[in-house]
Amino acid sequence: MTADSAPAFERQLYRKVTWRLIPFLFLCYILAYLDRVNVGFAKLQMQQDLGISDTVYGIGAGIFFIGYFLFEVPSNLLMQKIGAKIWIARIMIVWGILSSAMMLTNSTTTFYVLRFSLGVAEAGFFPGIILYLTYWFPRTHRAKMVAAFMTAIALSGVVGGPLSGWIMATMSDVAGLRAWQWLFLLEGIPSVLMGIVVLFYLDNNPQSAKWLSSEEKELLISRLHREEEIKKAAGEFRHRFSDAFTSNKVWLLCLVYLGFIIGNYGIGFWLPQIIKETITADVWLIGLLTIIPWGVGAIAMVWNGHHSDKTGERRWHIAGAGILGALAFAASAYQDISPFWGLLTLTLAVSGVMSAISAFWTLPTSLLSGTAAAAGIAWINSVGNLGGYVGPFIVGHIRDTYDDMTPALLILALCCLLSSWAVIIVTAMKGKKQGDKTP
Repeated sequence: MTADSAPAFERQLYRKVTWRLIPFLFLCYILAYLDRVNVGFAKLQMQQDLGISDTVYGIGAGIFFIGYFLFEVPSNLLMQKIGAKIWIARIMIVWGILSSAMMLTNSTTTFYVLRFSLGVAEAGFFPGIILYLTYWFPRTHRAKMVAAFMTAIALSGVVGGPLSGWIMATMSDVAGLRAWQWLFLLEGIPSVLMGIVVLFYLDNNPQSAKWLSSEEKELLISRLHREEEIKKAAGEFRHRFSDAFTSNKVWLLCLVYLGFIIGNYGIGFWLPQIIKETITADVWLIGLLTIIPWGVGAIAMVWNGHHSDKTGERRWHIAGAGILGALAFAASAYQDISPFWGLLTLTLAVSGVMSAISAFWTLPTSLLSGTAAAAGIAWINSVGNLGGYVGPFIVGHIRDTYDDMTPALLILALCCLLSSWAVIIVTAMKGKKQGDKTP
């Protein structure tokens, strides 16, 4: 290989790795996210069947993230020791079984227990994938890779909305089961099957990939080693387990992620209900309408991640997107303007928040390496995903107390705004040492 052909060879190699890994991981995450949030559609019938309040629903939807919080760091450390292939397969098979078991919910207690158990089962999947991507891609490729992977969140709404709406509209009382029971059963089975496929498809790292030549493996590994040396030279290299918990920047990143996740799940678990109350009660049409915010969000986050990598700028690709989300949440509080005003503004809110979240993961992966990366990525995701408990609880409690979404939407706007402000602070602390272009 000549010097002139080296850049072309490298571009072709990263394209090859991208097409091998990202579509597959993307599909896995669609299933994970669908199993996590389909309770929003189940609520449309389950709440009446079980006689539970909005507050109980909010707690149950969010208690998933308590289990997630408790077991995420241990899960990521185990993945680093056991290997991604076996560990990710284990996660998917167990969570698929438990997701289907949600059909057995018959009381507030079983609702809480099963949602908590589902969180324990899924703990480690998302941070495990973020860590896994650092085994293959250096920082210059990472924002668009994470954004491409995380479009699964948005596209799970595009795919899952109509699917969930169809199941809820057509499967009620088939074989003696309610539609929400069929929803959990049918949407849990694919995760089990995909977990089995993981065992045969994924490789733990470039060294074990039989589909790469020796030259290709050497180039991938050399690029990652060079990045580690750059981190050391810049004074931003943190490798030990304790580094994940003693860095002020890591704690600030936890708070950043917490605010964005409160906004994301605060609306994600309630979007079907909002559409039902403002536009239509037809569950099939509700499913179709949810395509709009999630579809636009998918496009926005991919563009934002690609542009962030292309320009090397991180601060405003995260904070600017978060500010857009905050303004859109605030505007959506005035839903009396028009039924479709709420859908338009929530579409902008989803786009802003999802774009901020996907670009956000370039910050911790540029700061941490080795064991610190395994623990730190999981810790940031664990603390941040407590927002998945806080957001739905806040919305549910406010709805029960005031019978109004306006205060809840304004609180979600404030959380996104505070997270954006924290991004500006933490990127200023990192300054030029990060190697990215910041204002």
